[in-house]
Amino acid sequence: MPQTNPFHAMVPRKLTDSELARAIRLDMEAELDAINLYAAHIEATDNADAKAILHHVMDEEREHAALFWELIARLDPAQAEHIKVMSRKYQLIVSGASHDAVEAVGEDGERSAATEPGMEKRLTVGSLRR
Repeated sequence: MPQTNPFHAMVPRKLTDSELARAIRLDMEAELDAINLYAAHIEATDNADAKAILHHVMDEEREHAALFWELIARLDPAQAEHIKVMSRKYQLIVSGASHDAVEAVGEDGERSAATEPGMEKRLTVGSLRR
């Protein structure tokens, strides 16, 4: 069975955070592919033992993907900012905010979700890191 050469992407220096973020995105892609593959296998069988093992392994891949996402946010400040802004936009969208209110998030510096009625600003673990 062919395997990826573990040294094929070796570079003669350490990666920058930006380069490492790019590499981790590829790792994350592999985790997401594995999740989809295992889900398809689960749907394709009635074997209870196989389903149990596949569910367990699939949950591990979900954990890996989540860890990679957190790492990417720490390695790539621009990505971290997009995550923060999109989190605010998501909350506004699902709460029924107007299109204009959603699109205003991230504009004019630090416009927050608190500009929409009913969306008061809350302290979170992430906001305490600053």
